[in-house]
Amino acid sequence: MRLATVQTDRGEQAAVVVEDRVLLVETINAQCEKEWATDLFQIINSEDLEDMKAWYQNGGKEKLLGLEGSIPSDQVKYGPLYRHPRKIWGIGLNYVEHAKDLHEVAPNTEPASFMKPDTTIIGPHDTIEIPLQSDRTTAEAELGIIIGKECKDVSEEDAIHYIAGYTTITDMTAEDILAVNPRYLTRSKSFGTFFSFGPQLVTTDEVDEVLDLNVSTIINGELHRKNVVSNMTFSPMYLVSFHSKVMKLLPGDIISTGTPGAVVIRNGDVVECHIDGFEPLVNPVEDLKVQK
Repeated sequence: MRLATVQTDRGEQAAVVVEDRVLLVETINAQCEKEWATDLFQIINSEDLEDMKAWYQNGGKEKLLGLEGSIPSDQVKYGPLYRHPRKIWGIGLNYVEHAKDLHEVAPNTEPASFMKPDTTIIGPHDTIEIPLQSDRTTAEAELGIIIGKECKDVSEEDAIHYIAGYTTITDMTAEDILAVNPRYLTRSKSFGTFFSFGPQLVTTDEVDEVLDLNVSTIINGELHRKNVVSNMTFSPMYLVSFHSKVMKLLPGDIISTGTPGAVVIRNGDVVECHIDGFEPLVNPVEDLKVQK
């Protein structure tokens, strides 16, 4: 099942994407006698997600195709999946090739993880802003993991059972700030608009093998860097297990698993995250210094 948040004249609402149509959850509730939450974060934080998946897999998908009130997917404005996760974990240098780009050695014993505030969040087609303080900001396409259940001290083998699904993410870094001192990592990652995610949450049952997914950073329609998830130093399941042993992971928490390659972005650019089988995540870029 594929879930999204779409912008309506009554605010941002949860929706289900089926083939090339989008149905608001409130529309599904009205026509199918359901009482599911109409906010995606609430869906993840309740039993609604498992109930929706079971219904969808047992005839619900066919029912959705026959409902009134669906919207063509290319006519909706997607928002970020949600705006206030409890935690956003980022993983640095998780592909060896990316570490070489930065003339650094990829960590090989433990993940190089960091955290980001939710004030960085934007959604599809929202504008990434290069801040006044940076002359070299990069964008990084990444596979995102969405936690679906409270998760503490889980094994790598059991991690899949705690994942709601996956999504496309573009993470930003003020690389020139980071280059001054590695202790500036949090600041270099925390400017407004520095974390775009969505447009779809793809549940785990829709992904045959996450390790086979290709992740690509695209700039102005051209491929910058592409790599397969199996080439990560630390796999998605390992990352869930590892971080669950640091702190309790909660429904809606996000782990952004690292990029195959960061690209320098400039005023007027369009950057995209492409992952096999996922709707692309697209964002334009504006340099705030140019606008002054």
